[in-house]
Amino acid sequence: MQPHELKASALPVDAEGQPRPAPCAPELEPPFEVLGEIARSTLVYSSPHSGAVYPASLIAASRLDAHTLRRSEDAYVDELFSGVLDTGACLLKAHFPRAFLDLNREPYELDPRMFDGRLPAFANTRSMRVAGGLGTIARVVGEAQEIYAGRLPVEEAMARIETLYKPFHRQLRSLMRRSREAFGLAVLIDCHSMPSSIGRGGRPEDLIKADIVLGDRYGTSCNPLIVDLVQKELTRLGYCVQRNKPYAGGFITEHYGHPSAGWHALQIEINRGIYLDERSLERSVGFEGLQEDLGIMAVALADLVDEMGNSRALAAE
Repeated sequence: MQPHELKASALPVDAEGQPRPAPCAPELEPPFEVLGEIARSTLVYSSPHSGAVYPASLIAASRLDAHTLRRSEDAYVDELFSGVLDTGACLLKAHFPRAFLDLNREPYELDPRMFDGRLPAFANTRSMRVAGGLGTIARVVGEAQEIYAGRLPVEEAMARIETLYKPFHRQLRSLMRRSREAFGLAVLIDCHSMPSSIGRGGRPEDLIKADIVLGDRYGTSCNPLIVDLVQKELTRLGYCVQRNKPYAGGFITEHYGHPSAGWHALQIEINRGIYLDERSLERSVGFEGLQEDLGIMAVALADLVDEMGNSRALAAE
């Protein structure tokens, strides 16, 4: 084990001290892990969509091949942000793929047409994300390609939520709370990648112009000093950076971003075209340079949030 690494499998209980149930697929043990030292820094990074362990049950139930299933994966994003560990921050990464369970959704954002059996009355079955096939358990990947050959038992959906979704979010809340208690504030950087085109035909007008999109829920989820610093550093390093368009932040950014309470959340979306061959899903020549630049940005961000934490401590004295 590397000095910065703390395996989730080494923990007999989850972040709340509760027994961690075995995942619904045996391949997913551990279902996630925390890299880095907990509560050493104000900063917590998460990579909820870079998981690449595809359960045999998903492959068997799918009408798609394994490569096509990966179209929704934020491939290698956890590796791109590995340099943040050198700043003392920790990184929470899921091992299971987004196509199996999407952690950046409400816990019960589910399409009733996908399941045999009745969903709980509290399930959100009418959201725009459900309508688009991208609920907590996705119906489609890539260019609206249907994942499943048939309906899933509703018990399967509940098992994924209980054994994967809820433990991940308990861990994330715990990491944020420990940083908040230790430093007076907690800053979550939620790490993602985006396709280089938002259209299906690859037309020039559908190409995403930005290399990186920062999402702060239109200024509501994160102190603007943090967002300004990240944008300034990445722009200085040569990247085209936009805010909140086309991605303003999902459930995680909205749910964990409460600046008035000392909880800040910023989503970073990286254009896959600058580090990945989107057809083969192999790293491209830009991968190592981007990885290095994200590490440089992380150092500048760590310095800023340290100053912010010190200022809060001085003000409280």
